Amino acid sequence: MGYISKLNRLNMQTEINNVLKILNQGGIILYPTDTVWGIGCDATNSDAVKKVYALKQREETKSMVCLVNNIDMLKTYINTIPVAATDIIKKSKKPTTIIYNNPKGVAKNLVANDNTLAIRVVNNTFCNELIKNLKTPLVSTSANISGQPTPKSFAEISEQILKGVDYIVNLPDEKSEAKPSAIIKLANDGSVTFIRK
Repeated sequence: MGYISKLNRLNMQTEINNVLKILNQGGIILYPTDTVWGIGCDATNSDAVKKVYALKQREETKSMVCLVNNIDMLKTYINTIPVAATDIIKKSKKPTTIIYNNPKGVAKNLVANDNTLAIRVVNNTFCNELIKNLKTPLVSTSANISGQPTPKSFAEISEQILKGVDYIVNLPDEKSEAKPSAIIKLANDGSVTFIRK
């Protein structure tokens, strides 16, 4: 048993090294997250973000989610984190994305027209390690063309997406029926609006 977990750790480190090379060159990846498989790139690289929009055939006015690996990293990219957000992050039993006001330090074409950005503190070993090594947030958007159903497993991802990324992370599906995260918008007065439960 110990040997298998050691082997898995070795595989994961190999994948992280491979992915970092691609991301640092402005490439885009297909990778497993704490929810569904995602298309991703360095969230501070506007050219890479543009490639993700192009692959998804999505308008740049429709913003995408960013992943960070902890609250400290979140504080680097959001000026004021509402108290309610910290509570939700710590207590939520399922992956939850929160829409924040006035993001900073990310690619401008990631930020919505109303100057907000959806960010999730991710709870997934691979994503956590990757973000820690990348040292910037990671874009995460579902692995489908805009308007098409979100794939619940790797097997459901279209050929167009598979061929359109620069690298596919070679790690197994952890979930057979994965679901997208909940999305919450927090107003300045502390009120909570569920965009997706």
